[in-house]
Amino acid sequence: MTKQIRLNAFAMNCVAHQSPGLWTHPRDRTAEYNRLPYWLDLARTLERGRFDGLFLADVLGVYDVFGGGPDAALRNAAQTPVNDPLLLVPAMAAVTRHLGFGVTSNLSFEPPYTFARRMSTLDHLTEGRVGWNVVTGYLDSAARGSGKDKQTAHDDRYDIADEYMEVVYKLWEGSWEDDAAIRDCARSIFTDPAKVHPVRHEGKNFRLDALHLSEPSPQRTPVLYQAGTSPRGRQFAAEHAECVFMSGPSAKVIAPRVSAIRELAAQHGRNPAEILMFSMMTVILGRSEAEAKAKYADYRRHISHEGALTLMSGWTGVDFSTYGLDQEVRHVHNDAGRTAMDNITRADPDRIWTVREVAEHVGIGGIGPVVVGTPDKVADEIEHWFEQTDVDGLNVAFAISPGDFEDIADMLVPELTRRGRYKQDYAQGTLREKLFGAGRARLTSEHPASRCRIEPHATAAE
Repeated sequence: MTKQIRLNAFAMNCVAHQSPGLWTHPRDRTAEYNRLPYWLDLARTLERGRFDGLFLADVLGVYDVFGGGPDAALRNAAQTPVNDPLLLVPAMAAVTRHLGFGVTSNLSFEPPYTFARRMSTLDHLTEGRVGWNVVTGYLDSAARGSGKDKQTAHDDRYDIADEYMEVVYKLWEGSWEDDAAIRDCARSIFTDPAKVHPVRHEGKNFRLDALHLSEPSPQRTPVLYQAGTSPRGRQFAAEHAECVFMSGPSAKVIAPRVSAIRELAAQHGRNPAEILMFSMMTVILGRSEAEAKAKYADYRRHISHEGALTLMSGWTGVDFSTYGLDQEVRHVHNDAGRTAMDNITRADPDRIWTVREVAEHVGIGGIGPVVVGTPDKVADEIEHWFEQTDVDGLNVAFAISPGDFEDIADMLVPELTRRGRYKQDYAQGTLREKLFGAGRARLTSEHPASRCRIEPHATAAE
């Protein structure tokens, strides 16, 4: 059976997101990021295009590595200002019926007790359409904003994350039994106390003795995304993630990462085919090749090269303002994100990047590939990408929004559907059921969260 292509829209509650400078394009609306009408229109467009979800990135802290301060980030709106992504979701859920929402939240700076309630609330309000992109952060500015001198060491952040996951699993899966909230009007009993259990945890990083504050939501644990492909990040993904997001400029970079995570998942006793891999790609469409190329050339005139290098400096922890534009980028090992530096140094040994080339490439769509052409040509390239990489879907970045997503809904989706590579309609159920099949609202018994579940038992209240 031919693998169907899954699509997430990739956006952020900020200006321009991955395409710094494009907010100045007359058709871009991302400067309206702080108003609900922009997001409601985007959600309706994505549902019209039968996108699987809207994947909302986020970052805590300011990109202040470039030039040693925040000025370049502020000047270029390089993911600054940035608002909370979670608060957008209920409004967009209210104007859609099927669209999923993957929200990024940094576990390094929020207690698991309060975060678990926030995600349960979103799962209730979306009727089971929410996912969590688990991240540990990469900016020292975020650590300083949270009372620390600098961020925790890279691999240590994942060790803390493993324990954090154990705590939230206990809260989501092990506190309330499925039928604890009985809503018995005749006896005036809303919740059977005997079916709600305290969560006790005494670990190296977290201590907890509490009931989860929310009754069971449709999915209990939200769909779990993970977006790190460093060696330690892959280990974390193989154990916890249901969906993995990765970025890279070529299939040569992406394919071995997909293979590595699937292999590690099997070692953890999980079905590697049931970890869905999403890679980043930007798609620029035209009714003709000439129209598509003209649109791309028009977009490129709005790129902010300083903004692009500001983002890349933040992702890698390397101050690109100290480099000459024609200087070769060499690998640096530090406690920032590892993947972005690998993308332009070690991941493809046949490619040498200069700083100028990095700025040009990152200027539209970040570090992922940009595909330009007619719907037929772009569909061909996407199919070839899937064959080369073994990914399951794309996180589609944009040059301008919502215009690029409107083009995908109106031009690319009909072509992929005609080829039998895209769903004719949404499946019913929760986000997890839409991704993995009917009856799969909850995590499988293979997942480590299942070890935190409690067995139901009868009580006097019944």
